[in-house]
Amino acid sequence: MSRRGWLLFAAMSLIWGIPYLLIKVAVGELAPSTLVFARTALAAGLLLPLALARGLVRPLLPYWRPLLLYTVVEICIPWLLLGFAEQRLSSSLTGLLVAAVPLVGAGIARFGPSREPLGARRLSGLLLGVAGVAALVGFEVGAGDLRAIAAVAVVAVCYASGPMILARRLSDLPGLSVVAVSLGLSALAFLPVGVAQAPATWPSARAIAAVVVLAVLCTAIAFLLFFQLVAEVGPARSVVITYVNPAVAVLLGVVVLNEAFTLATGVGFALILLGSVLATAPSSPPRSHRKASVLDQIPL
Repeated sequence: MSRRGWLLFAAMSLIWGIPYLLIKVAVGELAPSTLVFARTALAAGLLLPLALARGLVRPLLPYWRPLLLYTVVEICIPWLLLGFAEQRLSSSLTGLLVAAVPLVGAGIARFGPSREPLGARRLSGLLLGVAGVAALVGFEVGAGDLRAIAAVAVVAVCYASGPMILARRLSDLPGLSVVAVSLGLSALAFLPVGVAQAPATWPSARAIAAVVVLAVLCTAIAFLLFFQLVAEVGPARSVVITYVNPAVAVLLGVVVLNEAFTLATGVGFALILLGSVLATAPSSPPRSHRKASVLDQIPL
């Protein structure tokens, strides 16, 4: 890759590794619904004017049904459940469990409508990844956190399903407009409950800063940089950042929030990472020449 490609890659690996830390800080004072509303409203306020100025919103109108489905599956449900989960789990553990998204995607591809064959390598990757998740849940999670684990499991399913909706129904649309409009729709959906559950007094400066950084840097600016990364190195190389993000989440959780890093954490992460790489490896050369969407592989 070019020097610019490496810089963009490093920036995205860091930027999309810190949301778990920021969510953990924010939900200490804000309801998950309020956090989702604030994050989506701020990010949409930055991206929507840009998409409108470029004339990228009107082409989405005939696709409002899949766009709405994508918004619910990729933003509304997982972002709300992430906030709920991080009220009970550490940010590092949440980031590691979400790292199982490629495993879920491989499972959906095998047992879903496409019935994509796995092969020995991909099957072994799935088994290794499941073993890693089991290690994390078995050794790092208490009995009282089972609802949070179930919430993260739903997040993983949503994050694995969202790109499939994009690939099948929205792949020919501008990525910027899809993201901007989805964020705007999410903000409208969470407006009533987000305002109703907002605290009576302003949260601390620490929580406000977490929300602003989450919305501006980790959402709006992140996608602008990601589009440049895809243009520079291609979608196949860009997806590798999903294997680096969990390590950043763990490092920040341990260093900033003093979260524990145990042997089970290390073993679980290694198994999930190795399993994800093996489970998502192509079993045969791609047969389709469809132009890949820049968002086909990356969860929001």
